[in-house]
Order: sequence, then C-alpha cells, then structure tokens
Amino acid sequence: MIVTVTRSGGFAGLTKHGELDTAGQPDADRLEDAVRSLGAKNLGSGRPQPDRYVYRLEVRDAQDADATQHTVAEQDVDATTAWLLDRVLGS
Repeated sequence: MIVTVTRSGGFAGLTKHGELDTAGQPDADRLEDAVRSLGAKNLGSGRPQPDRYVYRLEVRDAQDADATQHTVAEQDVDATTAWLLDRVLGS
C-alpha cells in the first residue's frame, strides 16, 4: 500500500509532502490498519481554520492503481490519524 500525505496551511503557509510504501516496513500492519480506518471515520468538516494545517492523503494499493483520497483539517485529527500522518511525513 502506498500512502502519500501533503500538509498545507499553518502560520507560514508552507507545504510538506511525504510518501511511504508499507511493504517491508516493520510496522506495516499498524500502518495499513490506520489507513483502512480512515474510510470508517467521520474526518470532520475538512474546512480549514486560520493558521491550522490541512492534510490531503492519497492511498493506492500499487504504484499504478487508482488513488483513494481523504482530506482532514488539523482540528479533526484523532490520535491514530495523527500517528499515521507523522509516520508518512517523517519518512
């Protein structure tokens, strides 16, 4: 599974991008569980607030597969999603 995260907004308006292929990762099961749980969550309004981040996630089963997209505003991020975002952006 390939997970791409783009974080935009914030005080300085900078963009950060990360991509992670879960294959071969020591925590692949946890990563994939966190990604699958996104579809079952109410990620909130997705409406940005001043000086806060907006996260755009794309998930593909393979490099050439169609992507599933999710958008979540910083104020709507729960602990599992925060871990996933940090893990991908830190890769």
